[in-house]
Amino acid sequence: PKPSSAASDVYKRQVEMSAPIILPAEMWRESGRYSTYGANLFKFKNRHDRDMILGPTHEETMTTIIRDSIKSYKRLPLSLYQIQTKFRDENRPRSGVLRGREFLMKDAYSFTSDEESLDAIYNNMKKAYINIFNKLDLDYRIIIGDSGDMGGGDSREFSAPSDAGEDIIAYSDATEYAANLEMAKDFYERQLNTEKAKILKKISKNRSEPFETSIDQRIQNEKILVKTTIFEADGKLVAVLMQSDYEVNEVKVKNFLNVDNLEIASEEEVFSIIGAHYQHVGPVGLPTHIRILVDEKVADKANFMAGANLDGIYYQNINFGRDVEIDDANISDFRIAHEGDIAVDGKGKLVFAKGIEIGHIFKLGTRYSESLGAQVLDKNGRQINVKMGSYGIGVSRLLAAVAEQHCDQNGIIWPNSIAPWNIHLIPMNYSDDIQKNLTDTIAEKLMDAGYEVLIDDRHERAGVKFNDSDLIGAPVRITIGKNAYKEVVEIKERNALMSIEEPVDNILEIVSGIFSKD
Repeated sequence: PKPSSAASDVYKRQVEMSAPIILPAEMWRESGRYSTYGANLFKFKNRHDRDMILGPTHEETMTTIIRDSIKSYKRLPLSLYQIQTKFRDENRPRSGVLRGREFLMKDAYSFTSDEESLDAIYNNMKKAYINIFNKLDLDYRIIIGDSGDMGGGDSREFSAPSDAGEDIIAYSDATEYAANLEMAKDFYERQLNTEKAKILKKISKNRSEPFETSIDQRIQNEKILVKTTIFEADGKLVAVLMQSDYEVNEVKVKNFLNVDNLEIASEEEVFSIIGAHYQHVGPVGLPTHIRILVDEKVADKANFMAGANLDGIYYQNINFGRDVEIDDANISDFRIAHEGDIAVDGKGKLVFAKGIEIGHIFKLGTRYSESLGAQVLDKNGRQINVKMGSYGIGVSRLLAAVAEQHCDQNGIIWPNSIAPWNIHLIPMNYSDDIQKNLTDTIAEKLMDAGYEVLIDDRHERAGVKFNDSDLIGAPVRITIGKNAYKEVVEIKERNALMSIEEPVDNILEIVSGIFSKD
């Protein structure tokens, strides 16, 4: 079928550029991220006492460029991209290039006047990323992700499973469902609880044997204990009610409330407002200015237990409607899913694995164009906010992911597509004229054929050279040794167990066959 005009245009209007690394803070104040991005933002002042930052990402920069230069929908769609160093003040830099304060990133930003063009670019970027990661022979999953500080929606992460990763991937063992743990959902069907409401009463955990035996057993069997966590959400207090064997998922809460800042209220603040420490905080009698959010598993409970807002005291037989008023609009999935839970599609169990995030695509919508005033005239002459998408590949950590997945006990096994050298030539004695001349002849032939060649001309023992060759990880190693006078060499693929002896005249044919496998 003939592609739509939007799909055709996205190929024509892609511009590579390089934005400044040092940025004025003003545009980040306009977007609101100067105060909300967090401690990872490098901030400093120049000689004129002007606030500056080191760019961790460039949504504001690119949006400002569009705002100041594009005035009509006729010049859209347009995509701007760059491969550039970014800076983030990581709290715990670790694992070399995997998490550093300075890293290389490919970031792209699309600008369109309509949803059709945004969808076309988004889908093309997704296909391009798939092609790139397939070419690198990476094992990866496309998972539901969180847009985080970037804002926006329709977020998809590309995550490479690896024990070195810091992210947790939750995926179904029976379907294609996969998500970052922050976004993972388990399967739950709301159910009407017909249990008869019992009399509300206070009990003390510190005083009675029956509590320790019968109540604790019931808590374990029926999961009737509900814990209450107090958050500050953009300066307002919010209480989240959660079944005691689950933890609150702060990302889900933040996205539900659509706030910039969310953090757990301090123990001191909770005590000063409620009069109890965290373990004994509960929903009954909470101050009216505290909004109550209820996890869906809790919303269906009857006669449950929670703190009574007095240290050491609990309420037993709490019921919604009678003891706590809740709004259906405040009920949702606010929990961190457990490994082994049924996946949200209901067709398999959740399995957890560590992963390295290597790419991320998401639709920003008008999040930045609205705050920064990036508008164009549409075909009817009306001012409209430009629609945006953001697309990134962590180039530095991509190399780490490849190295983690393509290695053995001796070193890296680089895929042919990104090996720093295609072929490693190892003469056993480069001082020997026969070996030297043959090595140089082979190198010249290979380079003339388009291959990148590394020659180990050091005066080292064979074992040292072979160990270093395995560590470097070039796809093919050619050893020029005792049979050099016969113009016979040893050829070995990096991931093969054995080498083969071949005449020099066969090298190009053999090497071509090896690299044509890709």
